[in-house]
Amino acid sequence: MARTDATDTTHSPRHPFAVAAVVSAIATFLLAWPALGGAFLVNPNSDQYIAGYSFREFAARSLREGNGFPLWNPFQFGGMPYVAAMHGDIFYPTFLLRMVLPTDVAMTWGFIVHMVLAGLFTFGFLRAAGVRFQAACIGAVAYLLSGAMASYASPGHDGKLFVSSLLPAALWALTLGMRDGRRAAWGALAVVVGLAVLSPHPQLLQYMLLISGAYALWLALKPQAVITDSGPVADPAPRFPRLLLALGAVVLGGIMGAVQYLPVREYVSWSPRAGGKGYDYATSFSFPLEETINMYLPQFSGILDNYWGRNGIHFHSEYVGASVLVLALLAFGGGVLNRHRAHAWFWLGTLIVSLLWAWGGNTPFYHLVYAVVPGSKFFRAPSTILYVSAFAFSVLAAFGAERALAGKATTRYAIGWSVFALLVAVLASTGGLTNFAMSLLGEARGDAILANANDVVIGAWRSALAVVATLALLFGLSRGKLTASLGGWLLVGIVALDLWSIERLYWRFSAPASQLYAEDDVIRYLQKLDEPGRVIALPLGDNMAPHDPFLMGDALMHHGVRGVLGYHGNELGRFQELYAKNEGYQSVANPNFWSLTNARFFYTNTPGLPFPGSRLVAGPVRNAAGTMTYLYELPGDHPAAWVTPMKVKLDDPTTKATLLNPNFDVRRVAIFDTAAAIESQPVNSPLPEPVTFRVQVDRYDAGAIDLTLEGPAPAGSALVVSENFYPGWQATVDGKATPTNRADFTLIGVELPAGAKKVQLRFDSAPYHTGQLLTLFALGGAVLWWIIGAVLDRRGRV
Repeated sequence: MARTDATDTTHSPRHPFAVAAVVSAIATFLLAWPALGGAFLVNPNSDQYIAGYSFREFAARSLREGNGFPLWNPFQFGGMPYVAAMHGDIFYPTFLLRMVLPTDVAMTWGFIVHMVLAGLFTFGFLRAAGVRFQAACIGAVAYLLSGAMASYASPGHDGKLFVSSLLPAALWALTLGMRDGRRAAWGALAVVVGLAVLSPHPQLLQYMLLISGAYALWLALKPQAVITDSGPVADPAPRFPRLLLALGAVVLGGIMGAVQYLPVREYVSWSPRAGGKGYDYATSFSFPLEETINMYLPQFSGILDNYWGRNGIHFHSEYVGASVLVLALLAFGGGVLNRHRAHAWFWLGTLIVSLLWAWGGNTPFYHLVYAVVPGSKFFRAPSTILYVSAFAFSVLAAFGAERALAGKATTRYAIGWSVFALLVAVLASTGGLTNFAMSLLGEARGDAILANANDVVIGAWRSALAVVATLALLFGLSRGKLTASLGGWLLVGIVALDLWSIERLYWRFSAPASQLYAEDDVIRYLQKLDEPGRVIALPLGDNMAPHDPFLMGDALMHHGVRGVLGYHGNELGRFQELYAKNEGYQSVANPNFWSLTNARFFYTNTPGLPFPGSRLVAGPVRNAAGTMTYLYELPGDHPAAWVTPMKVKLDDPTTKATLLNPNFDVRRVAIFDTAAAIESQPVNSPLPEPVTFRVQVDRYDAGAIDLTLEGPAPAGSALVVSENFYPGWQATVDGKATPTNRADFTLIGVELPAGAKKVQLRFDSAPYHTGQLLTLFALGGAVLWWIIGAVLDRRGRV
């Protein structure tokens, strides 16, 4: 089947990058076309639907109003630092889109732009690695439409997409810098790394840096393996010193992330993940070994709601593409005549390691990762490294496509793939794959496996069709029935359609945010409160719209309503302990918890509340998600701040137990942290009666609280504010600076002098301001390095 005569694969258009950009855009809009009509790229399973939109709209509104980036989020979990606790792409350039476009439009188009960039950067890397134009286009489409990349839209993981799209850009810069000695490459690499740091997704950043480091070292050891269009580079210049330049660029890029990660570093000890959560946590959501079949047959373990596998949920795709696999394996034939054979071995090794990593706790390999790789104890879901596997497959597919376009595919190769595709299809059709699944999880998930059986059969024949279509093109190329140019574009089309036929299922659009999060009578009631009050939003039954963002997420935040709970995952650790997350939220029913958290209302989907004295104040009303909802006022008085006539110090376990004891009155004594610099009374002192006056709230904004005591503070008293304490809260009492301390386990406490009347609280973050300066310095340095390098490159290479 292989041709022996030459086939011209070297042709390239006059503006190859412009054509590659168009190809990447067309491939992206196979999935993204509803955005042209204003649709919002979210679905009920998306983190963006549940929480991400509210996070971003909060910051966008602050920026549009000229208030800068917010530093405090008062709307969730008793308040938390906005930057330090991480709320998505705060400083990543996508924030600029949100300043000029509606937030939902900006989020959707930010996703689309990065899909296109993923293709364009992959094309650039492949061209720098000597891959011919059309083969590079095939590799670009294979990556941007791969399951690992395209399915990020389903769970709304834009931070992962940002890093994944930057990986080929980093490798492109390393190729130009390590192999060619291009000075501009180091500034470009620093910018790329800095952007990845600001994404901010530290786990995928870790993978990107590991792959980039391995690639740089490999280039230093085997520079001739990565060729140019004209063949291996014959450059005697030593390359190991260039590793120092690469390291310097990475360090400079890391400093670019200081505005995000200096606050995060301070937050680590306050986070619920402080110290890590152990090996079992780190290996949760590992890639099950049997689901590796999904790379060829994506329906095997069930797509989206049809999933029957070990991980419980499965909103992403591992599909590599049957057509891509056919091309990828072709990368290794041809012996010494194969231009990319040496380079292909690196990506095969990368593929093997990334798969071992993704399998996580399912093989012993991850024990080595957990023990050796810094940061692994803080992360979970090792399967997120699969974007590296997808990239490796795409690079190999580009190498294989170049050989295919040169007519190098053999008859034996075509027969082998045909037999494999037919065998899988027959196994699926006769129930073999379903029986295999039943042998693994039939006892626990048998009904779901059987319900998915027809999809497996259809999917196996669909993959077989993709294999046959690819082989037909290879046959035409090898027999001279097709020119390399026509065959190349047909291969681009087959790869795109193959991947699109699966990944389109993961691109689910919704109505604009103005409809998804529309106001209703409950929200309007809460917006008109005379005094601040938080809402416990919690479903108490199953009669609820899927993942209702009002009851299970942060939609109330969008409307300026402060919630006791919410959807985040990195809230302050002590607050998580206080509401007893790991004990089934049992504190939520405790009246003392209501008092501590300023919880005045309970928002739910059930008529009738199991708390005596509660009363319905709004609803029933069907919210924008489609759930019938009810708002109840909780019994008792739960103000936003109060004065206690007494203050003591206790350790945390005793404090928590005391506060949640129903016989304890939180208004009579404030319990401070043992490290608090206050004058406290002995613990065994008699408890005085609560003060008779209230605390009036004059202002309650994000990071700014003004209070007026309606009576003079008695000697020895303390003010407790129902907002989480965190370093950076500063107080003035009657105009005089006064320290804040942690009181009542997690709240803000202020020691009051006798007669005090007015208290102002402001939140600021010293690490943020330091980080801001470092980020600007590093960004300026990286851009300057890039520009100066480009000028020097014009005068001659290193």
